[in-house]
Amino acid sequence: MSVPVATDHPRKNAGVLVLGALGVVFGDIGTSPLYALKLSVEASSAGAGAADMVAAVFGILSLITWSLLVVVTLKYVMIIMRADNNGEGGVFALTALVLEKVGGSPRGRWAVTIAGTLGAALFFGDSMITPAISVLSAVEGLNVISPSFKPYVVYIAIALITALFAMERLGTAKVGALFGPVMLVWFFSLGILGLVEIALEPRILAALDPFLGAQFLLDHKALSVGILGAVVLAVTGGEALYADMGHFGRLPIRRAWLLVVFPALLLNYFGQGALLIREPAALDNPFYRLAPGWAQIPLLLLAFLATIIASQAVISGAFSIAKQAVHLGYLPRLRIRHTSAEEIGQVYVSKINILLFVGVIGLVLAFRNSESLASAYGISVIGAMAIDTVLAAFFVLAILGWNKWLFVPLFTVLLMIDMTFLAANCFKFFEGGWLPVAVAALTLIFMISWIRGRNRLLAARWRGALPLSDFLSMIEAHPPQRVPGTAIFMVPVDDIVPMAMLHNLKHSKILHERNVLMRVQVENVPYIKDAGRVQVRDHALDFHSVVVKYGFMEEPNIPRVLALLRVRQFHWSLMEVSIFVGKEKIVTRGPSSFLLGLFILVHRAMLGATEFYKIQPGHVVELGGHIEI
Repeated sequence: MSVPVATDHPRKNAGVLVLGALGVVFGDIGTSPLYALKLSVEASSAGAGAADMVAAVFGILSLITWSLLVVVTLKYVMIIMRADNNGEGGVFALTALVLEKVGGSPRGRWAVTIAGTLGAALFFGDSMITPAISVLSAVEGLNVISPSFKPYVVYIAIALITALFAMERLGTAKVGALFGPVMLVWFFSLGILGLVEIALEPRILAALDPFLGAQFLLDHKALSVGILGAVVLAVTGGEALYADMGHFGRLPIRRAWLLVVFPALLLNYFGQGALLIREPAALDNPFYRLAPGWAQIPLLLLAFLATIIASQAVISGAFSIAKQAVHLGYLPRLRIRHTSAEEIGQVYVSKINILLFVGVIGLVLAFRNSESLASAYGISVIGAMAIDTVLAAFFVLAILGWNKWLFVPLFTVLLMIDMTFLAANCFKFFEGGWLPVAVAALTLIFMISWIRGRNRLLAARWRGALPLSDFLSMIEAHPPQRVPGTAIFMVPVDDIVPMAMLHNLKHSKILHERNVLMRVQVENVPYIKDAGRVQVRDHALDFHSVVVKYGFMEEPNIPRVLALLRVRQFHWSLMEVSIFVGKEKIVTRGPSSFLLGLFILVHRAMLGATEFYKIQPGHVVELGGHIEI
């Protein structure tokens, strides 16, 4: 099956794209009402009386409302989503754009690379916490139906999570058709449940006043850190709007947020607030208490589906981030499988799936309830959001040339909001917040070791390298024996003689009639059209250099490239083609550092070039050698 490029995607009508965005993009932020308001009010009114509860509800609702308006609507929907890389979003797409502007400055490129990898590392931390807290919070709704379910909450959550990760290998294409309609029903239910309570207690609408939230923080300075640390739960998932932009486009995501998701969330939060004003005892679970008795079981089942969809979305995002990192050279080669012929962004990475599954199960067993896990939630999300803000500010100001007098102050305010939320969550570090930091730190160390080691490996390949022009002059002066057929050498650079060719000539004393030096080049754009896929440069003595271009969202497929070259120029029989792949063993020239040692260890265990490039085994010749770094 060939990998589709951007131009292969059929144009869908706006309604279908909006419905699809509801099912994939908004699952995380759309399930925040399950726990965000409850935990925020608890953080601000522990042990308080009914009068203080009312003040807390108004203050918290004001903070949640304006956090959604500023952080999600203004920052992401209106501003950051304009920083797209040919329609693609996410931290690596943004990193690639900024790297183009930085140019050849080593310090600048290294700083941007560190920022991008840190954002990705924080996202991986979030990918572990989101499924755990979402599924736990949904299953905890059983306690509303009957307290006797409480001992079984953890085991039911583990069963659901296990089923979720087992289903990943089938791909979101198999169940994606259900996601949009289910989430549409979910958001409709959120809005209706909230609207009923608002009608009973319309004075709750006074919480739309932003000054109520600011005054509430001033009146509760001692609790402000805990309050903000809980309020941030309402905006988690906002980064997904930008990360998944390439799947649906900017306009459908905007429409889905402004017309469906944002109104539904506000109605539900205000409905919960109205309920708490009338019945403070409902704080044990205000979301499920919104529903009448007959509707609680259907709502619970719907919440199960919604949280599974929310988890699916963030796990799929982790797969996409891993795939982009591999193609940008930030991670070693991994087995990446496309699960849909129509949607190129739907991929499955088995090793990432296993790591996430183990991490999520460990979180559920360690924390055992959503309230405890909430302490670990927030640092990774807000950290990733802050990095998005910094990179996007550089992009829109330095590259798009937006008005600095207007947008420098605006981005300063947005960054201050991010840093305020981040600081508030840092106080939860020893209560569980250390966990996403540890995951992000380990991921960052791993990626930095790979980037630095790969750079040193590329530098080592240049030492003592034989230029192709010199080699052609040598064999023209002293012609070796030529044998029929075509030899293709997979190379990192196409104007240097590959070691595999030299080894073959040294030991076999032969050279093929036609020799092709093929280099795969990943561009800083998501997709490459087939018309610009390959560039061929002809040399003397039937030598050729071929550059094969891929976007960072695409998967290399060498057999498809061979078929393309056969039609365009070479007219070869694929039975006469041999593909030579170097199999290097890396050794150090002296004592190695921890990062270098980690790179060598991972390099030896990584996916081979034959599997990565999807080369048929019958055409491959692997030649080894040592290289010192």
